[in-house]
Amino acid sequence: MAAVALLIPIWDGVNIHVAEAAVKVTPDSQTTQSFANPQLLYTLRGHAGTVKSLAFSPDSKILASGGAENEGVIRLWNLVNGDRVGTIRKAHKTAVDSLVISPDGQTLVSCSSDHTINLWNLKSQQFSRSFQGHTSNVMSLAVSPDSKVLISGALDGIRLWDLPQQRPLSTLVRFENSIHTLAISPDGQTLASGDFKGVTKLWNLSTGKLIREFTAHSQAVSTVAFTPNGENLITASRDRTIKLWNINNGELVRTLVGHNNWVNAIAINPDGKTLASAGRDGIKLWNLTTGQLINTLNEHTDWVSAIAFSPNGKMLASGGFDKQIKVWRSQ
Repeated sequence: MAAVALLIPIWDGVNIHVAEAAVKVTPDSQTTQSFANPQLLYTLRGHAGTVKSLAFSPDSKILASGGAENEGVIRLWNLVNGDRVGTIRKAHKTAVDSLVISPDGQTLVSCSSDHTINLWNLKSQQFSRSFQGHTSNVMSLAVSPDSKVLISGALDGIRLWDLPQQRPLSTLVRFENSIHTLAISPDGQTLASGDFKGVTKLWNLSTGKLIREFTAHSQAVSTVAFTPNGENLITASRDRTIKLWNINNGELVRTLVGHNNWVNAIAINPDGKTLASAGRDGIKLWNLTTGQLINTLNEHTDWVSAIAFSPNGKMLASGGFDKQIKVWRSQ
């Protein structure tokens, strides 16, 4: 395994600093047909604290990462060569809790416990505007497949925003408990939300009406995600379990058990075959068809807090309390 030190000039508005980002490259020693045995492609260093959030660009060439409470920074990485290609300093006053890149590749959106949502031009990395409708921590973001609607989930409910016009649309609902996570179905018609009490709700985005709600977990829902075919919803929780639900009737299809502590995040490969989950005990890879645990990745030295598959399905990125980002590949 080779280690490469990259010296990167960074302009902070006053001075130019040189930062070092270490990248470890694993030779392509074996060919894999799936993510059953992925290869570590890069270890990206640069964050001063926990990596709280990750998002891939639609072309799978750029990865955005968001920092924790004492940092509030967004970093951008070129996944072709592992270079850091951008740093948005003071993106937020506190942690960057969620990141999303619009499907059209134009806009990077970030949200924070500082109650704000910030929009950035992905190509120029310039600030566009800030949405300040929430009065509490904004925990999660989702964008409709047509890039027209941004949805934000916070302690005070769910809000909808017009992304092209960069203006508020409506408040979907106000809650008395925390909305931890959001996801939009592949057809853009249904919104799923998970809250602090373990309840998952499905919403009709066209009408704003509640379709169904159910108690999915005994503790907070940390992540929700639709399968690529739109037929199932996957929920993960602090109760250590991951559950697969039938969207049409709300019935539980399968429970995945294997983590020994909170499940912090999940991601589904676009091919719909592999689920990755992140927790205190590393990254676990699951066969979604059978529910079988196929591998555990233990390269992080602390809790894994964020995880994401690339849109082309060839890479998996993970971020941890160890301040590192790992990028894995499969062929």
